[in-house]
Amino acid sequence: MFKKLYGHIITITCLSVGLALPVLAQGMETPAREAILLDASTNSVLFEKNADTPFPPASMSKLMTIYLAFDAIKQGTLRLSDEVIVSDDAWRNWNNRGSTMFLRAGDTVTVKDLLQGIIVLSGNDACVVLAEHMAGSHSTFVEWLNAKAHEIGMTNSHFENANGWPADGHEMSAHDLAILAQKLSTEFPDLYPIFAEREYVYKDFHSNKYNRNPLLGRFPGADGLKTGHTEESGYGLVASAERDGRRLVLVVGGLSSTSERMRESERLMQYGFRNFSHYPLFRTGETIDYAEVWLGNSATVPLVIGEDVAITMSRMQRAQMKVRIEYANPVPAPLTKGQQVGELVIEMPDRAEIRKPLLAGETIEEVGGFGKIGAALEYMLFGSAGSAKEQK
Repeated sequence: MFKKLYGHIITITCLSVGLALPVLAQGMETPAREAILLDASTNSVLFEKNADTPFPPASMSKLMTIYLAFDAIKQGTLRLSDEVIVSDDAWRNWNNRGSTMFLRAGDTVTVKDLLQGIIVLSGNDACVVLAEHMAGSHSTFVEWLNAKAHEIGMTNSHFENANGWPADGHEMSAHDLAILAQKLSTEFPDLYPIFAEREYVYKDFHSNKYNRNPLLGRFPGADGLKTGHTEESGYGLVASAERDGRRLVLVVGGLSSTSERMRESERLMQYGFRNFSHYPLFRTGETIDYAEVWLGNSATVPLVIGEDVAITMSRMQRAQMKVRIEYANPVPAPLTKGQQVGELVIEMPDRAEIRKPLLAGETIEEVGGFGKIGAALEYMLFGSAGSAKEQK
């Protein structure tokens, strides 16, 4: 977009203090087959391994069913108090099949009970009963799942059922699961606390009442989300924790046991909180620099940042970060306030280049007639900086 690029380095003073502990070795490893650690506040990937490779997600895919239910509640088409009758088909096909809520044919159960049964108990039966209630049939609900996943940018996911039961083609990526976890925590603040519930009892069935999430009550700030396990997928977890207003999302898959899942999830979460910090760099509307203007009624135009810029990074990345601005030099008039005239470019080790728009902070009119000739001569003789001084 900016053909005659002018770039120079600008000095950044961050508004945050340093990190508590030194960064771990660059060769961070995990026995997880798939993993991603994401800082949700800045959408920064802190660690990943096969994050975009689809794999059987087991019960972690129940998060997509929960997302559709939460969204319907938010839109007002579903209520927590709605009563649902368990169909004969749902009972016949899912009675005691894997994780269960122990629903019985003909039971009347509320939507809130079903959600607790899915989130806390991982009930396969509860997912299907909720799907039938919302869409009229399980198969139609599965179509909804796939449509919604596509809509919200989950490009490596496909659903064959509402509960994650093993099926050919039923798969998700760790990155997609992280996207989903992030949306659940930010879009539904009134419903999200269900994920932190440690236990739930449906009627008198006490044999399955505890939340399997190993971080709840063990890792400070942990408040969700969902475990998963099948023989093919191994042991997995979608987890989230918030400390001092900063939220991390973790997805791991393909681990060998519940104990390894617990240890590795805790280790990776600790790595994220200890070795990375949140650095606010610029605020929306802040003037970054001044650009020279060609044939304008003002010699310079302020370059302002179009959006907040905040980055999560390690101490090493912070020390080696480089920030520059790029724009056509000089910027040709006319200019409208808010028009993009350049870019702020941020570079650091082990991170893709970050580009943010720089906007004209003022409207600059183009000079006409003899004014153009005079401005052109003045620019050739003094440059716009000289003109600016004369105008003062």
